[in-house]
Amino acid sequence: MRISIPEEKKFVHEMIMPIRWGDMDAYGHVNNTVYFRYMEQARVEWVTSLGYDVAPGRESMLMINGFCNFYQQLSYPGELILKTALGAIGKSSVDIFTTMSLTTESEVIAAEGGATMVWVDLTTNKSAPWPEHILQKLR
Repeated sequence: MRISIPEEKKFVHEMIMPIRWGDMDAYGHVNNTVYFRYMEQARVEWVTSLGYDVAPGRESMLMINGFCNFYQQLSYPGELILKTALGAIGKSSVDIFTTMSLTTESEVIAAEGGATMVWVDLTTNKSAPWPEHILQKLR
């Protein structure tokens, strides 16, 4: 089953990431779990590019679900272009999507996925509305 990524989304970040030898499994390709780490790193790079720290304080953005559609096997050596886009922004959540392509075949999507992130008050462990300063940057 593939999960569709909406057409309506806002591109917010792009980065290059090397495929590491240790990312591969016994079958000689990047292990499926590593694609989620690539998407995580893309989200971290985007958040830090906004001037925020990803280390949790009293509030933080936490992932409540994630998915990945695999289209092409990846292997070492190689470099990926990770493109991040925002989908729907809710009262306390946002959908974030990432596409992955090899730098040598940038027009071919190797994988794409997403995550729903929620703003959480870590003292109560409950979702909270976006602070205005973050909501302004999301918009």
